[in-house]
Amino acid sequence: MSKIRKLYYFDKKNMQEMISFLNNRDRYINSIMFNPLIPLHHLLPLRFKFLPESYVLKDKKEIKGLITVAPSRCPMRKMEIQRLFFEENGYDIAGELIQFVVSKYKAMGTASFIVKVDDYMPELLKLFVSKCGFSQISYEKLWKINRVNDKFDKKKFRLFRNSDSQTVAALFNESLLPHFRPLLSRDAKEFKEFLFKGLAYINEYKYIIEDKKSKNIICYISIQTADNENYIIDLVQSSWAEINMQEVINFANMQIKKRQKNFNLYIKTKKYTQLGEKYNQEFMNNKFECVQNQIVLTNTSARIIREPVHSGRFTILNHVFNGQTAIQKRQQT
Repeated sequence: MSKIRKLYYFDKKNMQEMISFLNNRDRYINSIMFNPLIPLHHLLPLRFKFLPESYVLKDKKEIKGLITVAPSRCPMRKMEIQRLFFEENGYDIAGELIQFVVSKYKAMGTASFIVKVDDYMPELLKLFVSKCGFSQISYEKLWKINRVNDKFDKKKFRLFRNSDSQTVAALFNESLLPHFRPLLSRDAKEFKEFLFKGLAYINEYKYIIEDKKSKNIICYISIQTADNENYIIDLVQSSWAEINMQEVINFANMQIKKRQKNFNLYIKTKKYTQLGEKYNQEFMNNKFECVQNQIVLTNTSARIIREPVHSGRFTILNHVFNGQTAIQKRQQT
């Protein structure tokens, strides 16, 4: 008989066996299992949560699947499914895990869930849409940057301050295509630095570009990494201002070099923003490599799925950086 429960430290051996195929298996396990605050974090009311929480589906003594959910900076509004492991073709396992966390956190007060599914996983996409009440809304692409230099005007850039959060939130909402704003809009809380930033699994460095004359914020730059090896640039830009994207990339590259000598640099484009298509075209022209194309989904309802559990190899959701491109991943599946 299967049971879903919290992930505990003594599950480490089972976890190592379940995801033995991962190149960075131990690093991933350590990131989700060795935070001393996690046992207390599960007890916090939803509005105070700031760390991801993981659950496993266990049948007898064997872990069959795992799911990790993370709160936004405003967890009452939105949670994100960040990781999902399950046995190959065990979509019933995935369904139970998804519906468990959706039901649990919606009962606590979360308004919606968001998840990003790689486009080479049609069966998983079908599960989210047809059985778990999610709706496909748009796409995000990740591009590997292959050309950088040291040329940028450092006077254009400054560190992000919490006092900028209201302006950046307005800039983000303005950047969305109008029909996506009700689903994806964010408020100032979601951009502010939180008190326990040093305990988060993802390191983030944030900067601002201001117009020289008006001193208005025209671009917000976020550089994120989960492993201090792969860094992702994410922009929030005014559609009314021109930004030199190569200069932004050069600036981000220099900031990372201050902290890390060897790293991979990526940049994200979002089709649901007004400038998403423009930068997709620019990166293709610059011969950047698209290493990931993800479908963005959000849910509208939840219902419990309870079906038999199967065994076999495992499928993984949303694990990007293993040194392979999306095309190579398709050839293996």
